[in-house]
Amino acid sequence: MSRFQKHTDIKNKKASFEYFFIDVYSAGMVLTGTEIKSIREGKVSMADAYCIVDKGEILVKNLNISKYEFGTHYNHEPMRERKLLLQKKEIKKLASKLTDKGLTIIPTRIYINEKGLAKLDIALAKGKKLFDKRDSIKEKDLQREKSRLD
Repeated sequence: MSRFQKHTDIKNKKASFEYFFIDVYSAGMVLTGTEIKSIREGKVSMADAYCIVDKGEILVKNLNISKYEFGTHYNHEPMRERKLLLQKKEIKKLASKLTDKGLTIIPTRIYINEKGLAKLDIALAKGKKLFDKRDSIKEKDLQREKSRLD
């Protein structure tokens, strides 16, 4: 990473509150030039994003990468479907797990690796029930109190 390039690491905070993570994978993304520039600026929203398996490919939907401010008429569509790059055996494994009731694939983090490539961490996840969310809130409050005392 060059000394002028800032570190990009965008997390989906809502995901860990709403879901239990079973497996986590790191996938490449097929992007256009203006999309990678917007990601480097940190203009990404993963709040409602999810992944689907379609014809042996994994696509991410509802991932909002804002339009690049200096883009011309070649600027990208912010909410378009983007293809994820994973190995075939990983895709087959995820597709077979999705048949289980209550499982879904959600993006958890977007970052730029050492080579300057955008990567998306996706998780096979199961939705939390209301009482599980209450437990998460209690844990978070206890951690906050503990850090205040230290």
